[in-house]
Amino acid sequence: MAAEATCGAGAGSTGSLAAAVGMSNVTSFQRRGPRVGGADSGGPRLMSIAGTRPSVRNGQLLVSTGLPALDQLLGGGLAVGTVLLIEEDKYNTYSPLLFKYFLAEGIINGHTVLVASAKEDPAVILQELPAPLLDDSRKQELDEDIYNHKTPESNSKMKIAWRYQLLPKMEAGPVSSSRFGHYYDASKRIPQELIEASKWHGFFLPEKISSTLKEEPGSLTPGYIKLLQFIQNIIYEEGFDGSNPQKKQKNILRIGIQSLGSPLWGDDIFCTENCDNSHSLTKFLYILRGLLRTSLSVCIITMPTHLTQNKAVIARVTNLSDTVVGLESFIGSERETNPLYKDYHGLIHIRQIPRLNNLICDESDVKDLAFKLKRKLFTIEVRDFYVSYIKG
Repeated sequence: MAAEATCGAGAGSTGSLAAAVGMSNVTSFQRRGPRVGGADSGGPRLMSIAGTRPSVRNGQLLVSTGLPALDQLLGGGLAVGTVLLIEEDKYNTYSPLLFKYFLAEGIINGHTVLVASAKEDPAVILQELPAPLLDDSRKQELDEDIYNHKTPESNSKMKIAWRYQLLPKMEAGPVSSSRFGHYYDASKRIPQELIEASKWHGFFLPEKISSTLKEEPGSLTPGYIKLLQFIQNIIYEEGFDGSNPQKKQKNILRIGIQSLGSPLWGDDIFCTENCDNSHSLTKFLYILRGLLRTSLSVCIITMPTHLTQNKAVIARVTNLSDTVVGLESFIGSERETNPLYKDYHGLIHIRQIPRLNNLICDESDVKDLAFKLKRKLFTIEVRDFYVSYIKG
C-alpha cells in the first residue's frame, strides 16, 4: 500500500557552486572554460536540492543521516546513490532510532520517503518519528548533560581528562529545513501536519505477498521481488532516474528497509548454518545498488547480522553495501555493570566507508566510539579516558 501526500517544499531550484562567483572577472591566471551549471554550458550541473550539499572531497552530492555526529564520522554525510547498512544491536533497541532519524530528516527537508518493513506498518513507523529539536532546546539539553556528569572527583585540580564530543558548534535560531543535518528530540513525536504535508510510500510485506506464493529455486524470495519492483516503479514513475527532463524541480528519494534478511522477509540466511537463500539476499542487494547508482536515491537498511556466525555471509553482505555501521548494545552483557562503561549504552563501529570512484573501501580513522541515549538526544562520543592524581 502506497500512501502519498503532496509536499511543495521538497526541492530547490537547479544550480551550482559556481553560480555564486559566476559574475566575477576572469584573470590571466584563471583558465577560461565552460562554467559548471552555467546557462551556456553543456556539461554536468551540480544540483541545488534542499537537505543536500556537495562533498568537499569529491563533489559527490551528500544527504544527512539525521544524526550530525554520524555525518561527521562518514565524511560529511551519505552519498546519493549509496547504501548505508546498520548492523542491528542484539535486542534491536537502538538501531530503530538511527532508522527513524534518517526518515525524519527526509520529512523535514521535503524529500520523498519510502518505508519498507515486514513487521511494522510503515504508517505506524512514520507516526513514531522523533520531533525536530530547536537549537535553543538542544543547547539546554547539552548543558544539562554536562552538569549531570560533574562529580566531586572530577573537580579535583590534579585530574586530567580527555573528552571529545562529536558535535558541531551551536547555531542560534529555530530549526530550518534548509540546514544540513538536524537534531531530534527522542522523547517527542514529529508533528502530524509534517507527515500529512509530506510525500511518502509504504511497503508492508504482509499486504504485498500471498501465503500461497511459492519461491522458485535459484531465484529471489517473493518478498524481495515485490520490494524491488516497488522501488523500481517509484524511481521511474516519479523521475528520480532523470528520465523526465521536463521536471525542473529535483528531489531526493530516501529509502528505508527495516530488518532485511530476517525470517519475516522469508529469508533464512541468518537462521541456519547452511542456508539456501544466501544468494537471494546478496542478489537483492546487487540489484538494489544498481537502481540507486542511476537515480537520486539513498537507502538505509537495518539487518540482524548478530543472528549468524557465518563470516562468509557477513562478508558478502558488507561488500555489497557502501557504508557499514555496527551497533553493540551493553544490554545483557558484562559491560552493562562495568564502571568503565557506566556513562554509555553501547559501542558504535564504523566498519566501512565508501571511497567513491575507487575499487576499494575506506576505514574510519576514529576508533573507540560509544553512544548513549539521553532524555532527548542520541549522542556519539569518543570514550572518556581518565588519569586521576589524588593529592595525598
